[in-house]
Amino acid sequence: MNVTRDSAAADEMLRIGIPSKGRLSEVASQLLIDAGLCFRRSERTLFARCREMPVEIIFLRTDDIPVLTAEGAIDLGITGADLVAESGCDLVHRLDLGVGSCRLALCVPEDSGIDDPRQLADKRIATSFPRVTRQWLAARGVDAHFVDLSGSVEIMIALGVADAIVDLVETGSTLAANRLQVLDEIGRYETVLIQNPGLRQAGLADRIVRRLEGIVIARAWSLLEYNVPRRRLAEAEAITPGFNSPTVMALEDAEWCAVRAMVKRGDVHAIMERLDTIGASAIIETRIANCRL
Repeated sequence: MNVTRDSAAADEMLRIGIPSKGRLSEVASQLLIDAGLCFRRSERTLFARCREMPVEIIFLRTDDIPVLTAEGAIDLGITGADLVAESGCDLVHRLDLGVGSCRLALCVPEDSGIDDPRQLADKRIATSFPRVTRQWLAARGVDAHFVDLSGSVEIMIALGVADAIVDLVETGSTLAANRLQVLDEIGRYETVLIQNPGLRQAGLADRIVRRLEGIVIARAWSLLEYNVPRRRLAEAEAITPGFNSPTVMALEDAEWCAVRAMVKRGDVHAIMERLDTIGASAIIETRIANCRL
């Protein structure tokens, strides 16, 4: 099914580009929906209109999004910061989205005897990130021969195509399977929201960014509620200082009080254990769906 687009109406729309397929497409779509940008993608179409706001979602190749955002074909884009860096485009970074964390690493064979990037001078390096890699090596006085590829970089050494590779690394299991090791880390990246520098609908873009920010922050925090002996309140507040400060409420039993505080979601288990050691009880975690801080 194709979507018919009136050109005048389309010009008034704020256009957001997101990946058309893969895990990042699912993540970006859900993030927008959670932020109140409700849309439905029809099969095989590249466009979807939001129901409540003058926003159009455009489904694109992930690595095309930085270029298309810079050229003004889309106003906002969700893509990897690694692709933004590799594109070299003039873009406005609006928001880190807290997902898709990865690192770009320079890797060599385990038995290569190479322990310094400077040993790669005049060597062959296979990578999908030649621009970022070239800049990183140049800053260290290294000039190398680049083999530009779009995938399967990790097998290039075994094929005799390269002496080293630069690739995205997550767990390191693929490197181990190919008997490779990380020589150095070039950078760390995550999924980001980018903006065209000449954006016209700045007010609408700011509203959307603020909504997305609320979702991103909410995903990083939880709400803890618990009861604690009033004589241990100062210790409890030190454990859960909250975002600004905790909420403390008196209970019918004057020797006890109730505390409510936001805590980093990744620290919840450790914090609950610490609260338990000072006599806190009825400790409850509530996930936050949305917030404004």
